[in-house]
Amino acid sequence: MNILAIESSCDETAVAIVADGRTVLTDCIASQVDLHRIYGGVVPEIASRKHIEAIYALADQALINANLTRGDIDAVAVTYAPGLIGAVLVGVNFGKAVSLAMDKPLIPVHHIRGHIAANYIAYPELKPPFLCLVVSGGHTMIVDVKDYTQMEILGGTLDDAAGECFDKVGRVLGMPYPGGAALDKAAQQGNPEGYVLPRAKAGENPYDMSFSGLKTAALNLIHNAQQIGQEVNINDLCASFCAAVSDTLVLRTMAALEQTGYKKLAVAGGVAANSVIRRDVLSAAEKIGAKVYLPPLSLCGDNAAMIGAQGYYEFLSGNVADMSLNAYATKSILGEAI
Repeated sequence: MNILAIESSCDETAVAIVADGRTVLTDCIASQVDLHRIYGGVVPEIASRKHIEAIYALADQALINANLTRGDIDAVAVTYAPGLIGAVLVGVNFGKAVSLAMDKPLIPVHHIRGHIAANYIAYPELKPPFLCLVVSGGHTMIVDVKDYTQMEILGGTLDDAAGECFDKVGRVLGMPYPGGAALDKAAQQGNPEGYVLPRAKAGENPYDMSFSGLKTAALNLIHNAQQIGQEVNINDLCASFCAAVSDTLVLRTMAALEQTGYKKLAVAGGVAANSVIRRDVLSAAEKIGAKVYLPPLSLCGDNAAMIGAQGYYEFLSGNVADMSLNAYATKSILGEAI
């Protein structure tokens, strides 16, 4: 089954063709990073306009790359939530138009479910049930993936997402957008014990997390140093910040693994590219005999291949939409409104 998949939730316009949920025939991405770097972050209105400019030609290019015709496409999958609403609307409306014109089923895919499914592409042998640590710019959660479309959120951040904190601290340090990647690079040259930063314990749920206090502590440290003319060791601060985030994530993820009894752990989302988190997850999982599935860096960020992978399993479960499909800026991974 060949699925034409569309992703436009933030600042990457992407169209892919995925066969049977596991084989990527092509994955075309038009990045806007250089444009938004001028402003230090994503400008929603600009992102939406650039999606409109790129998406049609990108879909045609995907067919050319895969050496397929429109008649070879069996269904259309599209990210319908969550994301920048104007950006998501571009993808949803284009997907609906393609579905209607080609008379093919339309499959709505939740963006975070797509991130989890990126591991199905990287690891064809991976099948549910397993535990997944989702860490992205807007989401941080521990998910019990019971089946391809049946999931339970065991815990998550009560405030800021880990990726948001990385980008904000990186920006205040004067690093180029996206700040998380630049911060990770600096951390590799620093001492993770160079600065003392907090690890918050959040609420009664042992799997919940909080990163707002950590972010505030780092920002206050930077601002206070600037006010008294004190130099901040950027590499050490970045290393200490990465260690604090990783400690928070890994401790709770390992506890959830032991509680569920799973021996399979996947990591998903843009922050899954962070070198400290990747290293610490592998080390901690090895100690308890769990196998870790880390997507390659190319599948950590937003892409349409992951939407096509999850779209296949959504289709098999009967999740097909009609022309009333709408876009949503916020929606739970379980499909519930937030």
